[in-house]
Amino acid sequence: MTVTVITLLKRREGMSGADFRAWYEDRHRLIGEAVLGGYASRYVRRYLSPVHEAEQPFDYDVVMEIDFPDATTRDACFAAMQAKETMAMIVADEENLFDRSRIRSFSVTEAASQMPPLDAARSG
Repeated sequence: MTVTVITLLKRREGMSGADFRAWYEDRHRLIGEAVLGGYASRYVRRYLSPVHEAEQPFDYDVVMEIDFPDATTRDACFAAMQAKETMAMIVADEENLFDRSRIRSFSVTEAASQMPPLDAARSG
């Protein structure tokens, strides 16, 4: 059974949203792909933007999702990430990008609703 880990991430103080996204996609994503390769089946970043124009500032800027084939593979990946050189590389880049004090990670269990087919008049 697939195991999903979701991490909430906040950009570091003083970094614009555009610069944050560019750094993440051009640099930090590559570190993630290298570290997660061979363990994860999916690595997705979901950048948050307001639904309504008058919304307050966000507590987080991106939701990162990582899928693993099972808990054993997830645990092996996280253990491998603890290697001194790997962790130093991750932390060094995170310090350029994130407010590390606000990083929150969760393993999630999914429950999905079966929705009726879309109304053609509404989806048009």
